[in-house]
Amino acid sequence: MNNTHETLKDGVWAALERRNVSRRDFLRFCSVMAGALALPQSYTHKIVKALEQTHRPALVWLEFQDCAGNSESALRSSHPTFADIVLDLLSWNYHETVMAPSGKAAEKSLQDTITQQKGQYLAVVEGSIPMANNGVYCTIGGRSALTIAQEVCSNAYATIAAGTCAAFGGIPAAAGGITGAVGVGQAVPGLRLINLSACPMNGANLAATLVHYLTFKELPATDNLSRPLFAHGDRIHDNCPRRAHYDAGQFVQEWGDEGHRQGWCLYKMGCKGPATNYNCPRIQWNDGTNWPIGVGHGCVGCAQPNFWDTMTPFYSTLPGIGGFGIESTSEEIGLGVIGTVAALSGIHAVGTIIKKQTAKRTAATTTIPVSQNGHVQNETTPPQQDTQQTPNETHD
Repeated sequence: MNNTHETLKDGVWAALERRNVSRRDFLRFCSVMAGALALPQSYTHKIVKALEQTHRPALVWLEFQDCAGNSESALRSSHPTFADIVLDLLSWNYHETVMAPSGKAAEKSLQDTITQQKGQYLAVVEGSIPMANNGVYCTIGGRSALTIAQEVCSNAYATIAAGTCAAFGGIPAAAGGITGAVGVGQAVPGLRLINLSACPMNGANLAATLVHYLTFKELPATDNLSRPLFAHGDRIHDNCPRRAHYDAGQFVQEWGDEGHRQGWCLYKMGCKGPATNYNCPRIQWNDGTNWPIGVGHGCVGCAQPNFWDTMTPFYSTLPGIGGFGIESTSEEIGLGVIGTVAALSGIHAVGTIIKKQTAKRTAATTTIPVSQNGHVQNETTPPQQDTQQTPNETHD
């Protein structure tokens, strides 16, 4: 975590060479990032060129009401030498979990970044922000999480909310909580914000967001929840390898039965794939080794707002979406999400590509709009588009 002037001027590839990362691994990483961003492989060369030449902005990573799972997810992922590459995509000036300095020296690194690189650095927030009782439930160095977030995020070029807690409040905001936990966007309104939801977020999606920023000099196109379209533009249900079993009415009835052993659909076991937008099937986890449904466990919908309340019980089907013979119902719900995403997608880079893909899928289909809290609305007409345009969005 060196924030010297010379280090910041280095291109990503120059920094990686000093870490003995091979050219082959670097090129493979760029290819994987093109895939993660839902870009044609022809864009790999553009990513390579950008990471060879771009200067690395500074990054500060704040942790509040969290379990550090998103930090773990980011640092344990690799494609290969992923950790080295992600660490060198930016100059990490502050991260409580992995930085060498402590105490006053650590806080000086944070303050130096805020004052010397105002409006240029990126802020990553992990964990929810408690609002109750003046934020007393989370303090660092005698300051509340809210106060720190207001100072750091307001002076950053952009803020990335890492995980569902930072994006929407997550588990600390579930019913029965007393801390008044909210996501960073609600705690500090008006930010240039990217919500990388999921519990935890996939570290590859963080890397892809950073690569998009460094390559195209702008943040990825987002949906109406400020989530990047490349990660949240499609339902898990539509890309699930067990989808054919769903359509054929072949469902697991209990854990370990014959259908479970043969890889049948997990919908009746509570899988929330029909109501969840995330790229788990495509990008997977643990170096792309596998993912929950791949190992026989249903999706719990952790990338959706209020999932702890709206997706539970995890091993029961969602109300109103039955089993075999009701595909039209689950399709309508999912296409409502996709329709809203398509309406808000930008015309740049990833936004254009995903917009074309979803337009083909949703043509001549009546959609059901989805509200900000993830609930299906009763109206049959699309919700009004938010008139407050964030700097990283371009609306048609």
